[in-house]
Amino acid sequence: MVRRVLSLTTGRVAVAILFVIAVLAIFGSVLAPYSPLANTAHQLAPISGSHLLGTDYLGRDTLSRLLAGSRASVVGAVEVGVIALFVGAIPGILSVYLGRIFEWVTLRLVDTLISLPFLLVAVAVTALLGNGITQALLVVGVLLAPAFYRVSRAAALTTARSQYVEAAQIAGASPAWIVRRHVWSKVLPPISVSLAQTIGAGFVVVSSLTFLGIGVQPPAPTWGGMLSSDLSYLSYQPWAPVAPAVLIVATVFACNLLADAIRDVSGQAGHSFFRARAARRRRPAAVAQGGA
Repeated sequence: MVRRVLSLTTGRVAVAILFVIAVLAIFGSVLAPYSPLANTAHQLAPISGSHLLGTDYLGRDTLSRLLAGSRASVVGAVEVGVIALFVGAIPGILSVYLGRIFEWVTLRLVDTLISLPFLLVAVAVTALLGNGITQALLVVGVLLAPAFYRVSRAAALTTARSQYVEAAQIAGASPAWIVRRHVWSKVLPPISVSLAQTIGAGFVVVSSLTFLGIGVQPPAPTWGGMLSSDLSYLSYQPWAPVAPAVLIVATVFACNLLADAIRDVSGQAGHSFFRARAARRRRPAAVAQGGA
């Protein structure tokens, strides 16, 4: 699938952007020219050779804080996607095979999660348990899990009704063997699309929470937190919010672009499969006509 995604222009653009963002997240603190927490005597300094993006209201180098804040922003979005994946996809697949009671309970839980405004719930939980990034990410990941539940359940239902799965069940195969052997390969492409979209959505949510000062203790830098502080000094530095805003938009755009590329590749693979199966069906008829 990776090669097919990279064969598309949208896939290559998305991977290139995400590669740059990943490099910033991994090596941002090393690449920062100054300490992101060090104050200088030059507050709200303009763009110059020594400060390529100027300094903030406390005299801290903006570029250094932008690079150092990449890790918390990116890792937070990835954690949200992974939490949503495990909380949503596994129950979604198992709901098809573990009986009516498990199916009914998980469906009601998913309906409840969908009805909750996740941003308000995340704010309430962090206020209740403490202003920590772990609490905020856990709540956001759980509240975004219904997307994975629905996608994985729909794919598992389609596979469960196929003849080869029914034959395996009649032969006495266990649900775990059926899921591992037949279901997972069919569920993986739509889950990959949902994962890319959820990481993008999680990035927006994490940026929104840090914009509000939730989940990160100051003076730790984050893109959302920098965007919030820069908006208070637009009259002095109208260019200041541009850099964190561009990085946030570019990351979300790349995640959605990658999801579109995976969806296109999955559709092409499905069409190729059906064309190959139709060709196999036509071949015996052609041989019979030739023999006649």
